[in-house]
Amino acid sequence: MVNIATIFFPFLLSFEKKLKFYKKWSFVFLSMVIVGIPFLIWDAIAASRGDWSFNAAYTLNINILGLPIEEILFFITVPYAILFLYETYLFYIPKNKWEIDFRFFIIPLLLSVFTAIIFSNKYYTLTVFSFLSFLFILLLITKPIFLRQKYFGVFLLFSFIPFGIENYILTSVPIVTYNASSIWGIRITAIPLEDFFYSFTLVTLYIYFYELSKEKWKRKTVQ
Repeated sequence: MVNIATIFFPFLLSFEKKLKFYKKWSFVFLSMVIVGIPFLIWDAIAASRGDWSFNAAYTLNINILGLPIEEILFFITVPYAILFLYETYLFYIPKNKWEIDFRFFIIPLLLSVFTAIIFSNKYYTLTVFSFLSFLFILLLITKPIFLRQKYFGVFLLFSFIPFGIENYILTSVPIVTYNASSIWGIRITAIPLEDFFYSFTLVTLYIYFYELSKEKWKRKTVQ
């Protein structure tokens, strides 16, 4: 039900005449694959290690790689919905540039590395901040154009709204249960604090590879 609710309206509105999001499905697919595979591998390892578990009362009990089919569908429905919202946001919001010194990312990078080291005994915390560190390194090296747009920062903040609603359902029912030894134990409502950093990393990576694939396609068409 959560997966269906996540993708239902974005999929239907993909065929809206102005937006025509369906024409960007190839870029969406590439982003899903590139980002989804390493996160799914992590998910499977973490589940087998006991970092989190899934309530069988709310799943179909069809497992692949030790994960409920619903968890795997999560890596299809969520990026699709996020990228649809992102593209819709781009369509209606003007692109205002801001000057950003990419050296700024050195600070959160160092904090992420430091946090991963300090909490290396908390496996979920360790992995979240390891992935976050990788993200900041990627941004520092490649300096993607979309980071120079004000709309990106605003959209990231906006993305926490659907994330918060969905994650609250998953963690309060609970459909997903976290092992107390794998997390800080700090929660916002029912949501572990680490999940917000996870969401930031996941959403940014999906947008990064989505924009990268669009940019490469544009270069090919120009040539």
